[in-house]
Amino acid sequence: MTGAAHAPDFDTFLLLIGKLNYAWSNTESLLIHLIAGLGKMDKETATVVFLTLSTARARIDLVERLAKLPRIDVDQRTRTLALTSRIQGHSALRNRYNHCIYAFDSEGENPRTILMRIADRKDSLKMGQMAPMDTSAADGIITAIDELGKVNRDIWGLIDAFGYPR
Repeated sequence: MTGAAHAPDFDTFLLLIGKLNYAWSNTESLLIHLIAGLGKMDKETATVVFLTLSTARARIDLVERLAKLPRIDVDQRTRTLALTSRIQGHSALRNRYNHCIYAFDSEGENPRTILMRIADRKDSLKMGQMAPMDTSAADGIITAIDELGKVNRDIWGLIDAFGYPR
């Protein structure tokens, strides 16, 4: 979509956001295999642990903490932490589109996101941060989808390299 004369329509954005959510969920689910391998448990037990943790941040934290155990060799730790860092790098974008409302101008055009978050400052509140849903935003989503696909493949490589439960 780079170089397009105008922003993609809202339906295109919805499709991209759906693909982003799919890519994120698919990649996040691979943490089950990392939990199993690093935690020395079977996949069924790791699935229970994964599903018991209710946020992506908690699941990533668990994988990172398991990777930092003294019994984990340096190569395994380094590769695992690099992967979790790459996943976490896309969380802000995913969260932006999953925890916002969408606004339009009076003609129903020029879509933008409005974050549904309050930021406490020293003596004030900041809320309602807006961002346009333009070509640049669409390109960012497309890039994140592609990058999550690469992370996904790299996680499978790690699973195979260290013989984690499939």
